[in-house]
Amino acid sequence: MKRNSRLLGLGAGLASLALLATACGGGEGGVATGPEEGEGPKEISIGLIPWEEGIAVTNMWKVILEEKGYEVTVENVDVAPLYQGMAQGDIDLFMDTWLPDTHGDYWEEYGEQVEDVGVWYDNATLELTVPSYVEDVDSIEDLVGKADEFGGEIVGIESGSGLVRTTKEEAVPAYGLEEYELVESSTSAMLAELDSAVAEERPIVVTLWRPHIAYSDYDLKDLEDPEGAMGEGEQIHAVGREGFGEDFAEFNGWLQNFTMNDEQLGELEELTINEHADNPEEGARVWLADNPEFLQEVMGDDAEGLEF
Repeated sequence: MKRNSRLLGLGAGLASLALLATACGGGEGGVATGPEEGEGPKEISIGLIPWEEGIAVTNMWKVILEEKGYEVTVENVDVAPLYQGMAQGDIDLFMDTWLPDTHGDYWEEYGEQVEDVGVWYDNATLELTVPSYVEDVDSIEDLVGKADEFGGEIVGIESGSGLVRTTKEEAVPAYGLEEYELVESSTSAMLAELDSAVAEERPIVVTLWRPHIAYSDYDLKDLEDPEGAMGEGEQIHAVGREGFGEDFAEFNGWLQNFTMNDEQLGELEELTINEHADNPEEGARVWLADNPEFLQEVMGDDAEGLEF
């Protein structure tokens, strides 16, 4: 039942986050490879698809990097051109690669052309989810024969996402859910539908994933998956273009130490997505100011003198 204002403000938050450049455009300048210490700003581009954990950590690293003298451009693009852009060397880094399943198709196509920088979160899952007030549905198999109750729809996100592909190719046939239309729209559209349904206390089933701030905003119930159709738990990786580790050795070293637990990520998402939706970088600064031990663990002596 939480705030339409957050959903309406998400677009504004993304707009303020993204220092938009042409997605995967390359240009005459080629790949930004930071100069040696003392030679001026180190330019870096970070790709972003509008998933909440990606928004949160991308803002966080943007703020940190700028304090360390980097010039950061955030490329707000769809998932397919994002991986293509990294493979071509036009985007330096992406913080939100889910493996082995969600982005598995892209990894199979581009994995040999990019660098796996490391895992920073290891408890990610794909879900089919309903509001907790939907009392007669606790498992995906309970959806069978109840399409009318849910308006005949499972509300999905972007058509190119691994979550939609897994739902369509695995969960629907595994449980015989062909009576439902899988709506392929966008993450923001799915969240808007969820917000509206919860406000009216009507049944809805959506594709969702953990970690996600929706679990803090609403009282939700992930459906049990006895067939394992939605896959096992996944890991979230930072992935760079070929040569990232060599060209950004300092930053690459910090990323080797970078991990977040559920509590840390939840607090960071709350600040960047909810409390500072119009300026997620400010939300990241608030979180960093409150968590100096995180900077010390990730950056060691390089965290000395950083103030947020």
